[in-house]
Amino acid sequence: MQLSDIRNPGERNKLILAAVLGLVAIVFLWWTFFGFGGSATRVAPRTAAQPTPISSNRTTATKLPVQSVTDFKGADLDLLRPVNIEYMQQTAPDARRNIVIYYEKPAAPVVVPSTPTPTPTPVPPILLANLSPPNVYAKTGDFTLELSGDKFTSQLRVVIDNSELPTRYINPQQVSSVVPSALIANPGVRQVMLRSVDGKLYSNAATLNVTAPPTPNYSYIGILGTVHHVDTAILQDKGSKETLTVQRGDLLGGRCRVTSISEKEVVDVDSNLKVKHTLAMTYQSETGNPLQRPTPRVDSEDDEP
Repeated sequence: MQLSDIRNPGERNKLILAAVLGLVAIVFLWWTFFGFGGSATRVAPRTAAQPTPISSNRTTATKLPVQSVTDFKGADLDLLRPVNIEYMQQTAPDARRNIVIYYEKPAAPVVVPSTPTPTPTPVPPILLANLSPPNVYAKTGDFTLELSGDKFTSQLRVVIDNSELPTRYINPQQVSSVVPSALIANPGVRQVMLRSVDGKLYSNAATLNVTAPPTPNYSYIGILGTVHHVDTAILQDKGSKETLTVQRGDLLGGRCRVTSISEKEVVDVDSNLKVKHTLAMTYQSETGNPLQRPTPRVDSEDDEP
């Protein structure tokens, strides 16, 4: 190794500069690790950053002296800055009314009644098709009712409004029965069917119409005659208001025969239906005013026979 020549000015200057630099380095290292005993702050070894504690009254942490802050640079300064945390105050609207909760019993479920499936009506084993006659007048006498249909047997009986009648079996399509006048005494509808005694055989129902018989359209308003014998009645037509006189045996309205005349009533009989009608005395004239009874004629000795 070749030593430097100190006699050479250039080499001598290099040695002086190196000595000065070495001294400066020693002084800097000493100041860094040990200091010189002054008030300068000693740099502590780098440690992990710790969060700045926050007081309970949310006051800002005490700031470091300016002199200490100026001694740090770069990333070291960022680690020592205080962290300010802002808390947002939660607000709620003021209550305007009291809210009370009551228990409400749940509504009972609505039970929809199920409609049962109707049982189909069984077809009657006997067929009743027609009645002859289908219409009769009330208050008439006994009459023969003929029934036609199918599958008739001798075991069947004619039943009118649950009244069983003697039945004449003709053939599987026809039977007949005599209906008494008591069953048609009043107007109305009668239900007619065929049924066996044990009820195993039966037919559908048919309708027998019983209508009111026609009545004379007259009012009995007066009489003519003697004290011992009344033979003439004064009648008034209800429609035309015309009056007429009738005696026993006269035909009234072309079909009713007068059979009795008294001070209380006039009785006539329908020639076709054999139905009796009664016209009660009304003492009314065609004008609507009371009609005085005619004075009965008294037979005297002076009267010619």
